[in-house]
Amino acid sequence: MRIAMIGGGYVGLVSGACFAEFGIDVAVVEADPAKLAALRAAKMPIYEPGLEKLVAENVAAGRLSFGDDIAAAVKGAEAVFIAVGTPTRRGDGHADLTYVYAAAEQVAKAMTDYAVIVTKSTVPVGTGRRVAEIVRATRPDLEFDIASNPEFLREGNAIGDFMRPDRVVIGADSDRAREVMKRLYRPLYLIETPIVFTGLETAELIKYAANAFLAMKVTFINEMADLAEKVGADVHDIARGIGLDGRIGRKFLHAGPGFGGSCFPKDTLALVRTAQDHQAPTRLIETVVAVNDARKALMASRVVAACGGSVRGKRIAVLGLTFKPETDDMRDAPSLTIVPRLVEDGAIVSAYDPEGMEQAKPLMPGSIRWCKDAMDAAKDADALVLITEWNEFRAISPARLKAAMAGDVVVDLRNVWDPAAMRQAGFRYSSIGRP
Repeated sequence: MRIAMIGGGYVGLVSGACFAEFGIDVAVVEADPAKLAALRAAKMPIYEPGLEKLVAENVAAGRLSFGDDIAAAVKGAEAVFIAVGTPTRRGDGHADLTYVYAAAEQVAKAMTDYAVIVTKSTVPVGTGRRVAEIVRATRPDLEFDIASNPEFLREGNAIGDFMRPDRVVIGADSDRAREVMKRLYRPLYLIETPIVFTGLETAELIKYAANAFLAMKVTFINEMADLAEKVGADVHDIARGIGLDGRIGRKFLHAGPGFGGSCFPKDTLALVRTAQDHQAPTRLIETVVAVNDARKALMASRVVAACGGSVRGKRIAVLGLTFKPETDDMRDAPSLTIVPRLVEDGAIVSAYDPEGMEQAKPLMPGSIRWCKDAMDAAKDADALVLITEWNEFRAISPARLKAAMAGDVVVDLRNVWDPAAMRQAGFRYSSIGRP
């Protein structure tokens, strides 16, 4: 089979490389000249474990190619995936579908034979129907079908999620479109992956409902952590005690500074706006959005309080900037709220992240000292704040950390270190939801 992937960003690149690994001929179209040049030079524009190797192997095998010519890419393709960005629209919180609709029009102009046009981007309910209208208006003569195939890729584990997913969701109205999509996902069908076929609107809503539910779990355990601190309970034990209930599940019950990234913040907000537009307000998700935004600001106040009520003139080491480990993604990362607040309050910040510093630099205050490793950041610091739980931070011994720092304050926003060990090393240690 042959497919075209419009968009060489996170979703398009990972999906394209994984489809190629299935043995499918994949042409990825990328309009950004700099990004396209990097892809052709085998330089990944994003950090994702295993992606560089997967791309290189499939390019070498002739199954994966990169270009900017949509007509060449869609020629002979049985499916054309639209995998462009859908950022939050300024002013109202809706998903900005400008790129999706532009891609639909370009694809319609370029197609010569029947193909399934598939929205892989995260799009609100009704987008597939609107794409169909755009294609028909552009090319009344064209034979095509529309499908929705939302992605459920976790940054840092995207390849595994694509190759061994919990399920594949496909929204399509015609038997012909469903047959094409079945053949695309045949390798997963053979390993008995559940393939969920639905209508277009249902598939579009499944994506938002899934992300909103997970965001709600994160927010719930964060609020339980706040309560645990007040009553002397341990949020780790609470998470385990409720997570072992099969109806609840153990995942996404890790207390921290709030969720960020490319999906949860924009998707929860977009779902809220869609629900309001259809007079079916989602009060739970509205609250999740508000509580999460407030939590990030609260974490900065927590650091200030741990430092005695003021950070003015104090050296603060910050470990971890990306919204989660194993990615260089800074989108809506808690650090983007916490670090500027500390600088604004007069702190002298030294920061380190294993993969995200180049992405963080243009988003952070200019006064930050960027460090070569964690211990460089910790050197002579009055206080240390851990924001992102990279594994290399877990390996730092409390004694080594204490020897490097001038002060004794550690604020662990991810519960990486053992409280007893940190106190034994001489730290005034605070974490999230633990006595």
